[in-house]
Amino acid sequence: HHWNASTRNRQIAKFFSQRGITVVEIAMPYHFERSRPGSLYADYMLSSNLGRTIQSVRQAVWDGRKLIRWLKSEGYREVSVLGMSLGSWVAGLIAAPDSAVSKASLFLTAGSLADMVWTGRATRSIRDSLEPVIELTDLRRAWGPLNLENYAHNLARPDLELHVVLATRDKVVLPDLSRRLIQKLKAVGVRPNVLELNCGHYSLAMPPYILLAGLSLKRFLSCADK
Repeated sequence: HHWNASTRNRQIAKFFSQRGITVVEIAMPYHFERSRPGSLYADYMLSSNLGRTIQSVRQAVWDGRKLIRWLKSEGYREVSVLGMSLGSWVAGLIAAPDSAVSKASLFLTAGSLADMVWTGRATRSIRDSLEPVIELTDLRRAWGPLNLENYAHNLARPDLELHVVLATRDKVVLPDLSRRLIQKLKAVGVRPNVLELNCGHYSLAMPPYILLAGLSLKRFLSCADK
């Protein structure tokens, strides 16, 4: 799910479960039942506290990898990961080193989390807190472990297939940042399945865009491994 999500992705879960694909939804730190008491939003998951943001994303990745280990122990042979917005960073970081993941679908993603926070409309307050004390170049360095571009070679492993959905009118994760990640992936030999939709970050969740994204994802998950 995305940062500050208030509901789970029940429509997508139902869509795939009705088609014979088991769906397990996982809550990122500080979301849903994991919310910090008294907090109105998931301010500890992504914030101007650089170390805590790294720690939170790392915890989300560990949670995902533990879940995959459990699924494998239960007999599931093929495991795919899907992440949306901030969740796509988590999904990408899970898939990059983990050979148990055969497919990864990243909705509304980019490479540099630092650039996303610096340029995105939804993270303006975080930039306002950071800008007086740190430059973007230093933020990129500090959040280097969270930059999917730094894991391009891992994502290029031959037993992993990638699917990317981006919104061409996105003001939260700017399309240029998404395309920069795609170009980085292509430079190391990845040929991701890319769907570009003429919508914004939040309107992706509405028809017809979510239907188009869902059908594209269904084809990606259903296609035979190369």
